[in-house]
Parts: sequence; C-alpha cells; structure tokens
Amino acid sequence: MKRKVVTICGSVRFWNKIQEMSERLELENEYVVIGIIPHILDRDLTECEKDLLGELHRIKIDLSDAIFVVNVDGYIGDSVKNEIEYAKENGKEIIYLENN
Repeated sequence: MKRKVVTICGSVRFWNKIQEMSERLELENEYVVIGIIPHILDRDLTECEKDLLGELHRIKIDLSDAIFVVNVDGYIGDSVKNEIEYAKENGKEIIYLENN
C-alpha cells in the first residue's frame, strides 16, 4: 500500500496539537507526515528568515499529495491561508482537523 504524503500546516501557537496530529496521522491513518519547524530561538525572525521558511514550506507542499490544516477552534492565520491557497493552486488535497 502506498502511503499518502501530507504536509502539516498550522499556527505554531498550536504546537502541541500539531505534534499530536503528526503522530496520529502516521500511526493511525498511515500517512507520511512532513512537519514544520518550530521557532524556538529567543529572538524575532528576520524578514529574510521568514521568507526562507515560507519558501521551504511551499517546497514541502510541492512534495506532498495533500496538506493537513491544524485549525484549532477554526483558527486559520494569514500564513496558513496562503499555504492553503498555494496547495489549491497546485492541485493538492486539503484536509482539515476541524470542518470549516
């Protein structure tokens, strides 16, 4: 059986839920999950770093069959909205934690 590859998308304010869903998707639903890198440095990211991380996340989406949106309480921030739009434009399936 070929496993579907999904990229996790969501606000890092929901980091614990993102980690939980990554584990569940791989163990229970047999997906291969491409995760996100949490911002753990004790400083603000530069605009160049933000741009780089955005570019890298789009590459992750390109490698995926789908994205999995961790939208706790329906929250979808601007960055994730952009990622959803990018995924749609590139024919990727969009899977939501919570129905919109």
